[in-house]
Amino acid sequence: MPKKEGRHYAALRSRNVPPPSRPGQSASVRANTSGSKKSRGAGRTGAAVKQQATGARSGSAEKDFMEQTETVTSQREDKIPSPEHRSLKADDNTPTGGTQAKERPKLSSLLQSTSLPRKPSPGDGAEWKSSLQRYVRLFNRTESEQNARDLSQYVADALHAERLQQRTDRLRERDLLRGAIPAGSETKAELIRVNESAGEVSVLVRLHVKRKMEQKGMYYMEERQETERLWLKRDGQDWTVLQVEPVVSERRPRYGISAQLHEQDSDTQLPEETESMLSGSAPYLNYELMPGFKRWKGGIPYRRELAAAYADRWWNEGNPSFELFDVNCTNYVSQCIFAGNAPMNYTGRRESGWWYKGRAGNRENWSYSWAVANAMAAYLSAARKGGLRAVIVSSADELQLGDVIAYDWNGEGRFQHTTIVTAFDSAGQPLVNANTVPSRHRYWDYRDSYAWTSGTKYRFFHIPDLL
Repeated sequence: MPKKEGRHYAALRSRNVPPPSRPGQSASVRANTSGSKKSRGAGRTGAAVKQQATGARSGSAEKDFMEQTETVTSQREDKIPSPEHRSLKADDNTPTGGTQAKERPKLSSLLQSTSLPRKPSPGDGAEWKSSLQRYVRLFNRTESEQNARDLSQYVADALHAERLQQRTDRLRERDLLRGAIPAGSETKAELIRVNESAGEVSVLVRLHVKRKMEQKGMYYMEERQETERLWLKRDGQDWTVLQVEPVVSERRPRYGISAQLHEQDSDTQLPEETESMLSGSAPYLNYELMPGFKRWKGGIPYRRELAAAYADRWWNEGNPSFELFDVNCTNYVSQCIFAGNAPMNYTGRRESGWWYKGRAGNRENWSYSWAVANAMAAYLSAARKGGLRAVIVSSADELQLGDVIAYDWNGEGRFQHTTIVTAFDSAGQPLVNANTVPSRHRYWDYRDSYAWTSGTKYRFFHIPDLL
């Protein structure tokens, strides 16, 4: 992507030619169960708005990481998989997002799923990988059946078993009240980091979960990616999953290590580069500071469908035209709103306006409202005559495509997470996208997240049609 200042504006506005997917697609471990009925797209009045996300999350692991692949499928005997689910489990190395097939890994790098006994090679880790494979199978069964009993019994971690059971109970209760049931699920596990010793292994694994949901005879697909640390210990001839620690990134208040390294004093004015920045990028215009420019007479239309399309394109990876933060949810939502034609309010001061400048030399410059959940909630809550603004509504069913939800996990008055509405279920309830824990068409209340608590509060922001 071009590195010149302001070029991210052109990248956001371009819809016809999406950026190429990154090389180095990681191998994965798959476990799959499928439903029986054909999935159908649905609209605002009856079913989910489905927009295909192109590209697959990529990026090669460090050289000392170990990546292996296994495909495991299990079919319900009374079900026939739909064409959609056949594409999910087809072992042709073709991602469901529509990208070209990657080069098939060499046979020596694969763990083959077979009914024949396999003699493990010394030091190849086949034994603990078999235990990890079983963990993924049971995780997928928990998602599909909404029952954590088998997985809880398999893991020798009473604290996680209780945590998992509570989340599963919340999910089952919520879906029953919605009239939604899982019609099938698929879980892929990507090994991010592996540390091995003689009798112990620690694994950082990314779980990509897809659930096909049925509601009032209509179907939609929801996706999310979670990261977990697992500790396995040899127990005789077997390996025991000794401990599981979910990485709950949505709760972290930081917005990036790199951002902290380059943070500047909020009272310091940015370098005088306004003229060169504005010459090719209209969204930086601040009409209060630059009265020579005229507003559109009727206001700038907020293009909700463009905001939702951008959200579906970049839900599981970072747009290389922007900084990628460790906690990326608000940065991602800001990009989506910007893609929907919302004009930036460029003040040059981090504590005011809503803007993103990118790198200036060795510094990264953006407003807090662009990248921090609580700052964005404060910015959208403030009364404003023009530019990006929002109306706080009382319930989620008053939201439209491209609207925003802020999450205060503990109910303490400080928001730690932000999502954007990208679809609706058949009952008219919002489905949202997020990026810190990548999520696509996820039910808005986040009761399926480890970050959720009984004190969680929400703020619903409706962005007007004209800005």
